[in-house]
Amino acid sequence: MQSNAALAFEPEAILPAQLLGNGRMDASSMPEKRLLLAVLEEAVVTFQRYVTSSRRRGQRLFREAEEWIVSDDVSWPCSFRNVCDVLGFDVEYLREGLLRWRDRQRSGLAPQTPYRHPFRRLSGSRTRAIGRPIGLGERSGRERTLHA
Repeated sequence: MQSNAALAFEPEAILPAQLLGNGRMDASSMPEKRLLLAVLEEAVVTFQRYVTSSRRRGQRLFREAEEWIVSDDVSWPCSFRNVCDVLGFDVEYLREGLLRWRDRQRSGLAPQTPYRHPFRRLSGSRTRAIGRPIGLGERSGRERTLHA
């Protein structure tokens, strides 16, 4: 049993470094870094998903992602260079790898497999809370088959 005097000297707050076993904070432990990681992830997913798109929307999305990746702009916080710097990624290594991947995809040497997102998103789900796919409305299954 501890005395009241000993309790008076114990800290009331726990520092983030005290919660981590090795004392290192990675990108997933800070909300700001998680946001920047999500920005980078979305750009890479868009870049890979639409690299060979023949549709205007896909081509536009790819072009925007590509322009963001090749830009050396540092005037705004969410630029490719700033995001990589904050997250501790080597900017040129990541950029060159993505551009080489793009060239392989477009040359036809690499298999054309659709990019699958490695993470399960909690928001932006394609189903409602009741489990019915969006867009089916309140019609019954029988009515759907009649309208299909």
